[in-house]
Amino acid sequence: MIGAVIALDSEAEALLSQMDIENILTVHGKPVYMGRAFGKKIVLCVCGVGKVNAAVGTCAVLEKGADTVLNFGVAGGLDDKTELTEVYLIDRAVQYDFDITQLEGGEIGTLDGETENFLPLYTPGTLDFPRRALGSGDRFNDSPADHDLLLRLGAHIRDMEGAAVAQVCKYAGVPCVCVKAISDIYGNGSTTEQFERNLSRAALNLKAFMGEIIAALG
Repeated sequence: MIGAVIALDSEAEALLSQMDIENILTVHGKPVYMGRAFGKKIVLCVCGVGKVNAAVGTCAVLEKGADTVLNFGVAGGLDDKTELTEVYLIDRAVQYDFDITQLEGGEIGTLDGETENFLPLYTPGTLDFPRRALGSGDRFNDSPADHDLLLRLGAHIRDMEGAAVAQVCKYAGVPCVCVKAISDIYGNGSTTEQFERNLSRAALNLKAFMGEIIAALG
């Protein structure tokens, strides 16, 4: 079964609107929709914004039987390697606001017990979206300091959930696929205004590719 973890209702509609919903539950305080789409069993959680919500949502779909997890939604571009409303497949993700370097050394984002700061994600060979690196953190802002850090770490896209979903999946031993459409790009004016202006277009792009994405998950 495919478990989908999405932050916002407006993002989740890309899949929910194409699902035959058989049951709606509340798991750990989160709405969970069970049904089918594109011939596959789906359990979908609208988890809310941020890394803790994303982790809770991932646990919810795993508890309901998901053996592959899909995280999709809109995200911010950091450089000229991203274009507005385009869809990207994430091949690795880091939590850029996780920092225990003073205790353990290593690079920012390296989780306790890990040796690398980026976690690899599953990238199905049948999905030919451009691949990019993701930085996740509990901040939505236009901070030059955050932007510089993300670029130094090697991220091209930023969001508030993806790397947390990847962390839970790593611990659970299930593959995690992450697909993002760009709603805003740093340096093109207020990211908030861009997000509000481009959210619908980016979500529609995700919806258009959803059948292809689901088919690639086996």
